[in-house]
Amino acid sequence: MGHKNKKSLTLQVTEVLQSKLRIGESKHAHKLAGSAKEHIFSWNTYKAYQRHCIYFIRYCREKYGCKTLAQCRQYADEWLRLRIDEEKKSAYTIHLERAALCKLYGDTAADYISVPPRLRKNIVRSRRQAVRDAHFSEANHADFVEFCRSTGLRRAELRALTGDKLVKGDDGRWCILVNKMSKGGRPRKAPIVGNVAKIVGMMQAAGTGRVFEKIPNGADIHSYRAEYATTVYLMHARKTEDIPKEDRYYRRKDMRGRPPLDRRAMGYASAALGHSQGRINVVAEHYIRL
Repeated sequence: MGHKNKKSLTLQVTEVLQSKLRIGESKHAHKLAGSAKEHIFSWNTYKAYQRHCIYFIRYCREKYGCKTLAQCRQYADEWLRLRIDEEKKSAYTIHLERAALCKLYGDTAADYISVPPRLRKNIVRSRRQAVRDAHFSEANHADFVEFCRSTGLRRAELRALTGDKLVKGDDGRWCILVNKMSKGGRPRKAPIVGNVAKIVGMMQAAGTGRVFEKIPNGADIHSYRAEYATTVYLMHARKTEDIPKEDRYYRRKDMRGRPPLDRRAMGYASAALGHSQGRINVVAEHYIRL
């Protein structure tokens, strides 16, 4: 008789994903070494991958009686196809589920069926008031909202921010040194825009303590980051007629018909947001709002 696998599928998923955890390590350093795709650097990413992998193995167990991850692998494309056919599932969710399978099995996206493209026009997040927004008053959190719009920090970065991270940039402008809880472990200097004096005052008043003791759950951080990115972009953008052809960025089909964006200015906005190099398309399609 063959060896009987006594570990549940859920435990097998957990063990594989936990073996790839590199919490606290620099994702940027791993990218330079060419090993970033093998690991997971964020607890939130780990939890998301684990959740969707468990959805997958439950399907395989209930429909085909699978007991090992190896047995489940042959049904991955079938499961993704079913998820695509479910109208409730957005393209972003499908991409996440495929990424989770890639991490679980050490595959690449090319090893699975093609999935629907992620189009900006189909995003519903932060486009209009959501149910969660009804419980958040910008008027009652005016200082917090202005800080977010002026610095572009992520939620985790805001939670970890202390007042001693106020620094001057190479151009002499006030910046926020973001070196705790930054995505991928990449430190950056986020230039302060808007009401600079007020933001500087809030940082100085915090001293070495946290700038914010609590981050409001209902705050639309992504929307504030988009406003920040747009401001930074406009600070550096050239007039269309002054942008060299090689620096003109034309957006995807659902965004065409508008003037081209300035690649150089997009680079400044991308760096200010803390994105990795070479991802200015993300800024164009998800952050710059003109």
